Amino acid sequence: FVLDPLKGPLNEYIEYDETRIEYKKVFANAGRFFGGIIRNPVLVALPMFIYMGLMLDQSGVAQRMMKSMQVLFGAMRGGLALSVMLIGIILAASTGVIGASVVLLGVMSLPTMMNQSYSKPIATGTIAASGTLGILIPPSIMLVVMSDQLSISLGDLFMGALFPGLLLGALYIIFIVTYGLISPNSMPLPENREPVTGKVILEVFLSVLPPFGLIILVLGSIFFGFATPTEASGLGALGATILALASRRLSMKVFLDVMRQTLNTSGFIFAIFIAANFFAYVLRLYGGDETIEHMVAGTFENPAHIILFILFIVFLLGFLLDWIEITLIIMPLMLPIVQGLDLAINGYGVVGDPVVVWFAILVAVTLQTSFLTPPVGFALFYLKGVCPPGVTIGHIYKGVVPFVSLQILGLIIVFNYPALVTWLPAVAYGN
Repeated sequence: FVLDPLKGPLNEYIEYDETRIEYKKVFANAGRFFGGIIRNPVLVALPMFIYMGLMLDQSGVAQRMMKSMQVLFGAMRGGLALSVMLIGIILAASTGVIGASVVLLGVMSLPTMMNQSYSKPIATGTIAASGTLGILIPPSIMLVVMSDQLSISLGDLFMGALFPGLLLGALYIIFIVTYGLISPNSMPLPENREPVTGKVILEVFLSVLPPFGLIILVLGSIFFGFATPTEASGLGALGATILALASRRLSMKVFLDVMRQTLNTSGFIFAIFIAANFFAYVLRLYGGDETIEHMVAGTFENPAHIILFILFIVFLLGFLLDWIEITLIIMPLMLPIVQGLDLAINGYGVVGDPVVVWFAILVAVTLQTSFLTPPVGFALFYLKGVCPPGVTIGHIYKGVVPFVSLQILGLIIVFNYPALVTWLPAVAYGN
């Protein structure tokens, strides 16, 4: 649509390609987009989880975990890569931000892996793959946005994403252990290995306890019905602040810096929210959503093929757009198509809309795969920005290939076994 103010006053139509656009009517509704978003109780959780992830980075728990796990798995071939993967899973479940996890793991572990003569592809691939788990394992901020756009329970999404996220983490770990046995030169044992004593095991336990306790605080309060997801986000923000305070890493400068970053990130996301809602309103007003629905639904007759076609579109868009734009613009357009497929997904009589919950998790796994896939995966460039000299983008591309294959395998498993998504929410809310 082209709006030309020279063609008439604001209360007149503009004609373009025989389409009459009442832009006075369109812009008169702009205020309700802003008000509706600001008053949305689900979206209150968004800045809270962003704050939680940023504050947790300042608490130093990741550095402490890395140091203790290196000793615990030091006698095992590939132990350092395994430590990075386990820490990535824990960070994903406690930060929920993909960029923060990739950058933190890269800064913290890549120089050490290079010093231990790890293969550059396997080192960078491990870090990139483990960092992308933050987009899927709850409390992912992407799931918060999906919950709002698809009008489904955030608790259902958090519970539904847990098993697929852990499944991918398990596939990564199995690959690292197996690759270490097949190609020992790629992941050599450290020259100076400390013995594993009771003190080391205790140190690992104490280093894992704070972030794991934060995960239990957030997800456990939702699972057992003590708090709504929005209330749990507040508990998570408070818990991360207490951890930073207990580690003596919290100062007024750090606090203000975290608040500034939270404000910047939240403002960026909410600005896109408002613009995307405005765009969607205009699209619906003139029948664009129905046109897209008929086009996609008419491409295939088999419902499974339609789902796969949508996931393929999302995968390609993941090369060009961030998850925010895809979630805010593409997901609402695809929602009526998915709901009209009459798929028999078991919600165990508890999950409100099991088909949409399953579809949302499939999209999340697809986006995670896209962000990891060369040549333009976002996670690859996050990592390249913190790589030491000598590590090229080619090393990163080569390193992520096996993990992308595992991502596709995980996506196939979740696609064929929807109970991996819908069973846990049914258990949580059925009780």
